[in-house]
Amino acid sequence: MLANEPTVDQIVEQKIYQEMGLTDSEFDLIVSILGRKPNYTETGLFSVMWSEHCSYKNSKPILKKFPTEGKQVLQGPGEGAGIVDIGEGLGVAFKVESHNHPSYVEPYQGAATGVGGIIRDVFSMGARPIAMLNSLRFGELDNPHTKYLVNEVVKGIAGYGNSIGIPTVGGEVQFDACYAKNPLVNAMCVGVIKKEDIQKGQAVGVGNPVMYVGAKTGRDGIHGATFASVEFSEEGEQERSAVQVGDPFMEKLLLEACLEVIHEHADILIGIQDMGAAGLVSSSSEMASKAGSGLRLVMDDVPQRETNMSAYEMLLSESQERMLLCVKKGHEAEIEALFERYGLHAVTIGEVTDDKMYTIVQNGEIVANVPVDALAEDAPVYHKPSKEPKRYEAFQNEAAFRPDDLNIKEVWEKLLSQPTISSKRHIYEQYDYQVRTSTVVVPGSDAAVVRVRGTNKAIAMTTDCNSRYLYLDPELGGAIAVSEAARNIVASGAKPLAITDGLNFGNPEKPEIFWEIEKAADGISEACRALQTPVISGNVSLYNETDGTGIYPTPVIGMVGLVENIEDITTQDFKMSGDAIYLVGDTFAEFNGSELQKLLQGKISGRAPKLDLEIERANQASVLRAIQAGLVQSAHDISEGGFAVALFESAAKGKYGAHVTVPFDLPMIFSESQSRFIVSVKQTDKAQFEAFFGLENLHEVGMVTEDAELIISSEKEKVVVSTERLSEIWEGALPCLLK
Repeated sequence: MLANEPTVDQIVEQKIYQEMGLTDSEFDLIVSILGRKPNYTETGLFSVMWSEHCSYKNSKPILKKFPTEGKQVLQGPGEGAGIVDIGEGLGVAFKVESHNHPSYVEPYQGAATGVGGIIRDVFSMGARPIAMLNSLRFGELDNPHTKYLVNEVVKGIAGYGNSIGIPTVGGEVQFDACYAKNPLVNAMCVGVIKKEDIQKGQAVGVGNPVMYVGAKTGRDGIHGATFASVEFSEEGEQERSAVQVGDPFMEKLLLEACLEVIHEHADILIGIQDMGAAGLVSSSSEMASKAGSGLRLVMDDVPQRETNMSAYEMLLSESQERMLLCVKKGHEAEIEALFERYGLHAVTIGEVTDDKMYTIVQNGEIVANVPVDALAEDAPVYHKPSKEPKRYEAFQNEAAFRPDDLNIKEVWEKLLSQPTISSKRHIYEQYDYQVRTSTVVVPGSDAAVVRVRGTNKAIAMTTDCNSRYLYLDPELGGAIAVSEAARNIVASGAKPLAITDGLNFGNPEKPEIFWEIEKAADGISEACRALQTPVISGNVSLYNETDGTGIYPTPVIGMVGLVENIEDITTQDFKMSGDAIYLVGDTFAEFNGSELQKLLQGKISGRAPKLDLEIERANQASVLRAIQAGLVQSAHDISEGGFAVALFESAAKGKYGAHVTVPFDLPMIFSESQSRFIVSVKQTDKAQFEAFFGLENLHEVGMVTEDAELIISSEKEKVVVSTERLSEIWEGALPCLLK
């Protein structure tokens, strides 16, 4: 024990464990597990491993609801990333991870290290990362600090991703006041793997060495996991020591070295795991616990970049670009030599034992000795009280919002200038989305598409979540988030395979928030079952509150789909004048929670749009079959801003126009009814295309024109707008707002 560390008695008398995030009852449970009071280092180990971020103690009952199995699933939840089968002996590994609190405190490094961490999760499975996506939430752009956060977060994502040479190919950005002091930064990584290369994070075989590889350990990010598991306050802004600093060039070397170990030395590699949240303690204790073994680690051997570091600091540090390997005894020199070629440390810091204990030695003394399962498995699980918020009943009983006397042209222009709808080109052009030259569909269409080299296949990927619908109705909103992600995948010519989820919510100790989490999980689960897209990985980020104000419930859905033949790849933009335009799906007067309601009323309320998962599934299946039959020129899912926004987005890139007649009143072009697509089809293919659909919800509405005018008519009225005029508004809004 270091001289300045509190004694066992001081920890109890001064309740120091509370400052680390442990409750009285949790501390009592630790005492009963150990049969004694824990020392300072041991208390620190339990505090991070039993934090929500590592143990999921508040969310485990919720996560059990998710469907996690399917014939396409090669690896479900529980490892660094999930993996799905894409045939030809290949799999796709992917996961989403949040870095919310760090990105508010230090937006550049917070976002950058979020990207670095999720890349390590994917390559630790043995997969080569091929793409990055993100899902971002910020406050309104009338606030200078929000503008600063947006600019720095985007720079952080770009700075890390561009440097490491993995394309950032897609994502989404939304703006609402509730995120002003709690921005959300969710990063997703997708990798390709040969089935025989799949790795597990485990440490087995008594006497086998545990090797530390990568960057040295510093004092950055200590208690990062705890920091991510508490509510924020303005004072919390000062906790910069809980934010790590990333080095993408080091990560690139680490990635290549680890993949070389996995691919060339599989016979000596037993397990590999990223040192992510809670650093060395979580990676090492989880590797031992999963394998049913114990570990003895010698802290003096850990590569350190600062002097006089205590065992507590080394174990809890979240310094970046570090991995833990378990290898066969006698092969240490082989691993050391391999990493040395990349200019990286590879140091033996301990060994596997058979006593199921987690034993930490420093300066020849045992400084911590606790059962390994107590850290990794035995955190208490809480079934938090749940209570329906008063707003929910009020919203359910509220009369539906109906916009009256709209100036259609003016509203259309205003909607396209809203930051959530406007072009995100200003953001994604800061990312390198073409590096590695496999990107087929770049940012700006429904989903990104990346070719799988050596095959005729491609992977479509997207991130989605309309959190406004979840605020109105978490169960319905959760199902809509999955459905919209799947529509984006289908519109790109791919079959949806599985999801990863980033569950961003407020404080679970508030019954109304826990109710939101439960209901959202029910909706996500129901949609995943209906669309056969199991949950194979994910992340939980709770306590997204500052000074008592919480975010909208925001379970970000990352989805991956398979394009069986690259000739099926489809984009949202119209291809040729004269093509017929179809509206797939029915439109109702559904404006609650919409961009239109927010624009006109300054807030959202009422019932979320309805969703029939049977209709959703059928519409998606028909569109995909038509695409695979070669009958579809363009496809675009209809989401924020409704038919009007989707029609403009389909026309904008090619500077086309469209003459359409809709089967409803003109204000309904802004309705956000679900399960809908806009599809364009060659005149010669119309009959065959229509044969794929039950005609009651397929509407031929018009045709693509060359005159760059969008003309929408109903029985009663007509609106005419210039595609170029709308494009100027749509493209110019975000750069102007961010100045």
